[in-house]
Amino acid sequence: MSPPRRPWAEAPAGTDHADLAALLARVAIGDRAAFDAMYDRVAAPVFGTVRGVVRDPGLSEEVTQEVFVEVWRAASRFDASKGSPMAWVTTIAHRRAVDRVRSEQRSAARDRRAASPMIAYDEVAETVEDNLDRDRVRRCLGTLTDLQREAVTLAYYGGYTYREVAGLLRVPAGTVSTRMRDGLIRLRDCLGAGR
Repeated sequence: MSPPRRPWAEAPAGTDHADLAALLARVAIGDRAAFDAMYDRVAAPVFGTVRGVVRDPGLSEEVTQEVFVEVWRAASRFDASKGSPMAWVTTIAHRRAVDRVRSEQRSAARDRRAASPMIAYDEVAETVEDNLDRDRVRRCLGTLTDLQREAVTLAYYGGYTYREVAGLLRVPAGTVSTRMRDGLIRLRDCLGAGR
């Protein structure tokens, strides 16, 4: 498989599930033209999904390319009875992006440990502090309205964008933005007051 023909952000997105499923079926038997057509339809949302998790533009492009290599290789495993083709592709993208972030974090931690002298620390104190921080966050999440908590949880723990949260909750993106803003202000105030 050759690298993608053009930048991710320029690819038009398509949402015709039956057409996309048919393209994936052709990709599964090695049809390059079908792959090109499928790529044109899903490249932008795939890159957006990856970029939302990875953040770094260069790494996002790299991970996006890995996603399309996986789609090329695994197209035969797509099962329309288990979900839409777009959901299947973006799930691959999200998993790849999360894996890359975790890998980068582990690598950075290894580099920090290797670069710094061994420093003794109190593991019990660190564990207690982590538990207290988790309890404070949980307590402060409890101060939000149900709507605010749902939006914040989907965005920060679910990894969804504002638009994706709006789609999941079936409300306008502006409403999600307002709920998120108000919820984050309340969280900031609550967490700041606990220090």
